[in-house]
Amino acid sequence: MIDLVIYHLHIVGILYAFTVRWQRDGIKGGFLAVAMCALVFTILWAVTGPIARVIMPQAAAPGDIFTSDTLSLTMLMIPEIVFFRVFFLRAPGRPERDEIA
Repeated sequence: MIDLVIYHLHIVGILYAFTVRWQRDGIKGGFLAVAMCALVFTILWAVTGPIARVIMPQAAAPGDIFTSDTLSLTMLMIPEIVFFRVFFLRAPGRPERDEIA
């Protein structure tokens, strides 16, 4: 069940990324954002999956709520939050911090 919530959060994030880039760069930019999000998700999940299986080596029982896949998706969300913040949540052309001169 936790896996499903995490997948839905990814879908919402991808739709947000598409919408932001579509409004700023057009339809090509929107599809490019979706492709970039899918690539980041795939690569990071391929990295976090084996790490999670090392941490939780036991096989999942039918009633388990938190499995190694859930752990890998949770570990995956940490770098993805940084990725989304850098590429989609920050306004273009605006520095991260306002410096007082």
